[in-house]
Amino acid sequence: MGDPKFARPKTRTPTHPWKQARIDEEHALKEKYGLKKVGGMKEIWREKSALRRHRNQAMKLIGRVDTSEGHFAREKADLVDSLHRRGLLPEGAGIDDVLQINVEHMLSRRLQSVVYYKGLAPTMRSSRNLIVHGHISIGDQRMTVPGYHVLKEEEEIIQYSTNSPFEDSEHQFRKDMEVVLQARVSDEDDVAPVRVVDPEFVDQVKADAAAAPVTEDTVPEETGSTEEGEN
Repeated sequence: MGDPKFARPKTRTPTHPWKQARIDEEHALKEKYGLKKVGGMKEIWREKSALRRHRNQAMKLIGRVDTSEGHFAREKADLVDSLHRRGLLPEGAGIDDVLQINVEHMLSRRLQSVVYYKGLAPTMRSSRNLIVHGHISIGDQRMTVPGYHVLKEEEEIIQYSTNSPFEDSEHQFRKDMEVVLQARVSDEDDVAPVRVVDPEFVDQVKADAAAAPVTEDTVPEETGSTEEGEN
């Protein structure tokens, strides 16, 4: 068996290290979910490895003809219930729905993502900083691991730590968070920081762009200025 302290790694690295399509996809995921700038790929590989284990177990149970009763029926129910408690499957899902889970579902269940979705942090990266520095707790348990997978029953008790200065609702960070939450775009897929833009500034930029003469030299500058003000 070997010594338990020399266990096999549970994270599998990509079979080919230089696939451009995979690299571009993982870089996009790293930016979207605010993963580490150095080493963020390993966090994605960890979630992909866990997802692969769930799918392999589901496919083995789907392929068996005697899963309607006995041990395999209980194993199938336990797998679905486990993924439901983790927030990866909805209520009433079946074993076939396990194959519909993707890596973004896994990444969205990390504590870092849930803290951002609950409005406790303005961006994904600031959410990671809050967790690492001990400002977030689940109930009375202070959490410092951004990659912790949050259970559904734990979502409602995620809060600022009792010894964190951000627990005070009058703290300037909390006041700024209220402004950001009001201005946040309703699209949940957009995780970029939201800029609170003065409407008068936008109107002034549009007026200047309309008054300027339209030439080949001025069109690119007008377009860029308008987009900058609107974003």
